[in-house]
Formats: sequence, structure tokens, C-alpha cells
Amino acid sequence: MKFLHIIIALFFLAFPIYSLQLTTTINPGDSLIVDSNISLAEALKGNNIPGNIKQTLTIIDVYYYSFDGKLHKGQVVVNKILVNDIHQIFSIIKERKFPVEKVKPISTYGWDDDLSMKDNNTSAFNYRKVKGTKTLSAHALGKAIDINPLLNPQIKREKVFPAGAAYNPKRNGTITGNSFLVKEFKKRGWRWGGTWRSTKDYQHFEKK
Repeated sequence: MKFLHIIIALFFLAFPIYSLQLTTTINPGDSLIVDSNISLAEALKGNNIPGNIKQTLTIIDVYYYSFDGKLHKGQVVVNKILVNDIHQIFSIIKERKFPVEKVKPISTYGWDDDLSMKDNNTSAFNYRKVKGTKTLSAHALGKAIDINPLLNPQIKREKVFPAGAAYNPKRNGTITGNSFLVKEFKKRGWRWGGTWRSTKDYQHFEKK
């Protein structure tokens, strides 16, 4: 019996809970549109990511209603310690039918943040530095996520990222200070870029 307990313990060490793929209930009448279905290895291809960061990352399936009113499945690469937070947030997003355009790993866009934002793609991990600095972004640790960036741009002085985006708080899919998303992230210890002083980054949530 003691030997059996050891085997069970070793199993959970080898296959920790955060590595499991998350599922969702599909309501009758819903058809599922798959926006992304790749492996973690594929999602991390094409960038020189340090091994100590790679080992902290995982890829999870998320489900959401897009602007076509249909249920979609996407994927997000995040730090393993944040899997529960992201799963819970997207469960609420799905339940509330808050529209999310698409969710694909940034590698789908050749690691080009501008291309991803212009496509209104929601993403988390991206091994890069904060624009204009030598400091690693929270995205580089898988501890930040940008949601509907074309609708929720970053505004710094008179510059808007992505270029051509416009922030309209009344538009569906936009995040405001009164948004349930801000409250749900805050409850879990995340910060929202929409409250920053030097810049307003409405798409951005991060957790230190």
C-alpha cells in the first residue's frame, strides 16, 4: 500500500494540475469555431526564449463568444501560476457573453505585437521588452494579458497603439473602469492599465 501511495504521488508531480487542458460546456444550438489549436512547443517557436522562462509557461484552451455571436475556442500562453485566474476570468467572459474577437498565441503573428493588436487579437505571453526601455515586459513572464487591443488601445500622450485604433467606452467589447472585467481581475490581484497615470493601456491586465 505504501508503494502505491508513492506511485500516486509521483504521478501528480509528473503531471501537475496546471498542465491539464480546460474544457467547457457547449450549450445546445451552439457550434464551436476553433481559432487556435496548437501545442505549447508550436506556440513558443520562432523566438529566443530563455529556458528558465519556458519552464514556467503553459498553454490553455479558452472559450468565448466573438463578435459574430458564436462560441469560439482560442488558446492563451500564460505563466503556470495564473492558469486558475485565466480560466475563471474566461468562464465569466463566456457566461456574460462579453465579445472577444479572437485569442491566439502571439507566435501566430510572428511575434509581432503590432500585427496582433491590429487584428484585435487577445494574447498574453510575448517575450519582449517594454517599448522604449531595456526592461522585460510582464508579458515576457506570461503574467500579463491584452484583451481586444484594437478596441482598448494604449494611449500615451498623443500616440495610440495600435495605430488607427480609437477608444469608445460605449462600444461593445470595450473595457472601462466600471467593467466587470476590471473588478474580476482586481479581485484576483491583477492591475489594469486603464488606471495608470503616464499612459492609459486599456487592453492590459498584469499580475506581479
